[in-house]
Amino acid sequence: MKTQQLGRATPLSWRGLWRLCRLDKPVGILLLLWPTLWALIDASQGNVWSWPALALMLGVVLMRSAGCVINDYADRHWDGDVERTKSRPLVTGEVSPQQALILFITLCVCAFVLVLSLNQLTIALSVVAAGLATIYPFTKRITQLPQMVLGLAFSWAIPMAYAAVLGTVPIQAWWLFAANLCWTVAYDTQYAMVDRDDDVKVGIKSTAILFGQFDRLAIAILQLLFLICLIVFAWITLAEPVLLFGLLLAAGMFVRQAKMIRQRERQQCFAAFRANNWVGFVVAAAMAASVYWSQL
Repeated sequence: MKTQQLGRATPLSWRGLWRLCRLDKPVGILLLLWPTLWALIDASQGNVWSWPALALMLGVVLMRSAGCVINDYADRHWDGDVERTKSRPLVTGEVSPQQALILFITLCVCAFVLVLSLNQLTIALSVVAAGLATIYPFTKRITQLPQMVLGLAFSWAIPMAYAAVLGTVPIQAWWLFAANLCWTVAYDTQYAMVDRDDDVKVGIKSTAILFGQFDRLAIAILQLLFLICLIVFAWITLAEPVLLFGLLLAAGMFVRQAKMIRQRERQQCFAAFRANNWVGFVVAAAMAASVYWSQL
């Protein structure tokens, strides 16, 4: 059942705006930054301090925040009926819907201004990125696969990174894209498992509901596809063996996550979701080490 009334909005709450952008919970930003960094490491051969790379990473942070804002705006009538989200700023009235829309537009404009300093291909790709970030929250009412749309949105920074640095999008970018798409759907399914009971009640769709009793198997398959895509990426790019070692570590982390979600307990599913931050870090570190050793 929808929440009948949102709380009364205060004139302006900076703390509420901060929380609305999820800046108090940076794991989501990191999960978007890691694949961007993977692409930048490969495209720039380790030179991630160039302006195109820095502009793209800052833009990713801004668009992640914008995505959170529009997500909460779209869910504002339902979040009050979900245990995990009932204290969000738009539900409590700490931030008004109008303030949220103004913040969303402001963040998108700031991100677009950054992109304007890059080449035309990157600018064109950024339009798709903005569209994916905007429509994702509304797909939860339409399709059982909103995690797929989120995966596309979270992966689109990869071709943008190659375009910003190289002016083109080579074949390995799309293998990296596919890997991240599988990974995102896997960890966001873990995330959706936390809210599954509440989502069924309020009519929100998710892969956790779609997969049902096969949710853990589906996550394992997606994680395996993630590793396979990265192995192909390593073969195409002639990566050093250290990258494969990093993927072996990531596989071990996935095994641990499988144990964590075995009983489908909310706290453990959420912990498994958060643990993916370390998967992203390990892959980034292995890619950086591979590039470094290839240059010796």
